[in-house]
Amino acid sequence: MSRTGAANMAKDSSVGPNHVAIIMDGNGRWAQMRNRPRLFGHHAGARRVREIVEACPAEGVKYLTVFAFSTENWKRTQTEVAGLMKLFRRYIQREARDLLANGVRVRFIGDRVRLDDKLVRLMDELELLTSQNDRVHLTVALNYGGRDEVTRAARRLALDVAAGKLMPADVGDETLPKYLDTCFLPDPDLVIRTSGEARISNFLLWQSAYAEYEFIDTLWPDFTPEVFAKVLTGFKARDRRFGAVKV
Repeated sequence: MSRTGAANMAKDSSVGPNHVAIIMDGNGRWAQMRNRPRLFGHHAGARRVREIVEACPAEGVKYLTVFAFSTENWKRTQTEVAGLMKLFRRYIQREARDLLANGVRVRFIGDRVRLDDKLVRLMDELELLTSQNDRVHLTVALNYGGRDEVTRAARRLALDVAAGKLMPADVGDETLPKYLDTCFLPDPDLVIRTSGEARISNFLLWQSAYAEYEFIDTLWPDFTPEVFAKVLTGFKARDRRFGAVKV
């Protein structure tokens, strides 16, 4: 459904969400509850991603977007950041073959400038390797921030206007999304945040204008496919009107 369509008509959510976005929160607390270092929790969380991706086809979820590392996460300790970057590289290398075999197309959003060259190369290779897959579309937000994304998109749009490729009068609410990192994705139907926090943390700010939100107490490493299925069942019971009134 287009953004314009979403604003003018309701969608029957009884069939479940097509695109689910997840703020994967709680890895560090999960590890600390077990007297383990925070990176232990991040490794557990990475394994959980695989299970949720595998669960998507049976649940009718075509698009899954996960928030792996935000533009604000650089503020964490150098040890944790370095460990996370190593984990991302390791995850790509370890999971690439299975992702390809299982029909998962992987793409990354976020600003890659600050990421190390080896990681960026692995990201590029995985995107190319899985580019023909269409069973599940997994998008990983890495060094991503919603405000940063909109800023970069506005900058690219302004450059096109300055170059005469686009007239100012032609810029509308359908224009900016073409410049966003997520230009290849439909808007999320459902955004889930784990760990009990009730904020969106700068995630998919533009795209989630009409999304349903679910804030749950479960820490991400405990977010099993069964918990996922329960959340999706709850979504189906929601009445999504997109500003309209049923008569």
